[in-house]
Amino acid sequence: MSLAAIGLLIIVAGLMAYVRLAPTDAAKWHIPLTPRPAAIATPSLDVVRNLGNGAYVDLPLPPVEAWAALARLDAIAMATARTRRLAGSVAEGHVTWETRSLIWGFPDYTTAEITEMGLTLYARQRFGSRDAGVNAARLSDWLARL
Repeated sequence: MSLAAIGLLIIVAGLMAYVRLAPTDAAKWHIPLTPRPAAIATPSLDVVRNLGNGAYVDLPLPPVEAWAALARLDAIAMATARTRRLAGSVAEGHVTWETRSLIWGFPDYTTAEITEMGLTLYARQRFGSRDAGVNAARLSDWLARL
């Protein structure tokens, strides 16, 4: 193996280690969704809206149904591979989960919050500027299982 190939492998291994081991500041990702963050300024009722680097959806539900949906969503999220609860709880009405990609371990953060409208979900990536629809696909999958 050439010196250049060994150097490249060391760089790739270093990047993978950084992505997997970089500390996560839960306060940065467990953000309140009311008032709405600028990225999700307009409601997206019952339709997962792809933002390019994430996705969101507003589920217009009466309060009792919103709380029940959040509890079911928490169970679905916790049953999803490579997903953990980062912050919050169903009892608080505000939960953020971290889901990591299989090979590189890239973290994505999904926040769900009980809102005036019902339940709002906001998923976004930590690294990069495009997520190739991964967050929208995850939200769509979780909603299909609700």
